[in-house]
Amino acid sequence: MSDEEREEKELDLSSPEVVTKYKNAAEIVNRALQLVISECKPKAKIVDICEKGDSFIREQTSNTYKNVKKKIERGVAFPTCISVNNTVCHFSPLASDETVLEEGDKVKIDMGCHIDGFIAVVAHTHVLQEGPVTGRQADVIAAAVTAAEVALRLVRPGKKNKDVTEALQKVAAAYDCKIVEGVLSHQLKQFVIDGNKVVLSVSGPETRIDDAEFEENEVYAIDIVTSTGEGKPKLLDGKQTTIYKRAVDKNYHLKMKASRFIFSEISQKFPIMPFTARALQEKRARLGLVECVNHDLLQPYPILHEKPGDYVAHIKFTVLLMPNGSDRITSHPLQEFHPTKTIDDPEIKAWLALGTKTKKKGGGKKKKGKKGEKAEESAEAAEEAAMDATTTNGAEASQG
Repeated sequence: MSDEEREEKELDLSSPEVVTKYKNAAEIVNRALQLVISECKPKAKIVDICEKGDSFIREQTSNTYKNVKKKIERGVAFPTCISVNNTVCHFSPLASDETVLEEGDKVKIDMGCHIDGFIAVVAHTHVLQEGPVTGRQADVIAAAVTAAEVALRLVRPGKKNKDVTEALQKVAAAYDCKIVEGVLSHQLKQFVIDGNKVVLSVSGPETRIDDAEFEENEVYAIDIVTSTGEGKPKLLDGKQTTIYKRAVDKNYHLKMKASRFIFSEISQKFPIMPFTARALQEKRARLGLVECVNHDLLQPYPILHEKPGDYVAHIKFTVLLMPNGSDRITSHPLQEFHPTKTIDDPEIKAWLALGTKTKKKGGGKKKKGKKGEKAEESAEAAEEAAMDATTTNGAEASQG
């Protein structure tokens, strides 16, 4: 095998080492999420919690693969964001920001970790209150959770991306909610957080994507945002944006000294992964980032908002399309919630009843012994039982 072929093979889930790196990154980001949720309390400053999430990921990843010969890049793959109430996403404020959480706030936590460029991302919704979440707050969470469970079962080899888009709309409608427009689920590859294969949340005339079929050994970040409002979030203030990603295919000779300084720092510290402006010198960053964005050297992640009073929920997970089925590697148990609606649609029920493990028929990889089959069946049964509880009673369910 040539070095080129070996390099290509290593990028794929067919390599156990690659699977291990994805799973190690997932374990770290799951623990980071747990830490962030525990820090989300009334009067806590959002910027402090975001910094704790990022610091935890940096510390934990720095302790992995320390003794390997070849230096391995690792760390934050997506900065910790805490978007509150009708704010949809990407709120990761600068150090000078004084915004605090309040009792009853609905927080959407979004974060990512990578080891050697193999990325695990997660997003979770949590309401700052004692006792179960009820009413429309619970409906919007149930819509996101159920849509995520359906997506987990439909993002599998042989299925098409448009099948998933249509299913997401149907699930949200069952809870009288909307899937938020403009959110894309991306294929993940080594050092690529936004691969070319995507799943559109909402299909429409303005957002066209290529039809794609899912294949074995691919990895996806399934990203679902639901709203009790119109699902058409707005950018209220571009100056709020703090998260950017280097557009590696763009070049431009910057005119301002501050821009050149900041861009040099970004190229050195964050050549590929998204980063927060909090990690840069704040005054210089404010000046320099504008010119970089205006000339497409940086891709901004804008902070979007639904209307005040609308409830928004966000669930994101990383899934490995393994030969024996779909392996969801990032998640966190939900707090108890009691939606006002239940799933009666037979098509949605049929999707939820699908197992996540592949039952091989002709042309399968390997025959499993009876013991393996029984273990798989019981795992599927447990998954379905948990899903039943989520959709009918809104009971607490661990997603995994």
